[in-house]
Amino acid sequence: MASLFRSAEMTLCQLFLQSEAAYACVSELGELGLVQFRDLNPDVNVFQRKFVNEVRRCDEMERKLRYLEKEIKKDGIPMLDTGENPEAPQPREMIDLEATFEKLENELREVNQNAEALKRNYLELTELKQILRKTQVFFDEDHFG
Repeated sequence: MASLFRSAEMTLCQLFLQSEAAYACVSELGELGLVQFRDLNPDVNVFQRKFVNEVRRCDEMERKLRYLEKEIKKDGIPMLDTGENPEAPQPREMIDLEATFEKLENELREVNQNAEALKRNYLELTELKQILRKTQVFFDEDHFG
């Protein structure tokens, strides 16, 4: 198995792919881990590139996954790490993944907001309870009679 280290022998190739097959081909090559991609259009603006929307969607899904992972670790919930990289999902599966990640992120944010509100309410009620106890002690000491 070859590697991408400098001492490894490499061959420069140029691939021409049909747009319909580009995703499947690039994902297969990426899963092999034996390919290094070179940008042949470094002067092209990022927003003018062909697959910029797909890359942004992936970046957004990665952000959501990092947020979920951070919250899971913060609560000390064990996660199973198989150590292997899953296969790239098909484009139609990406839509389902996006929706799932969006739903999970929104639910988790709502849970965190509710937990904060409950903590604030608890502290306010605890403070009121202490005030009531102190006033009860004050009146029980019979300061008025």
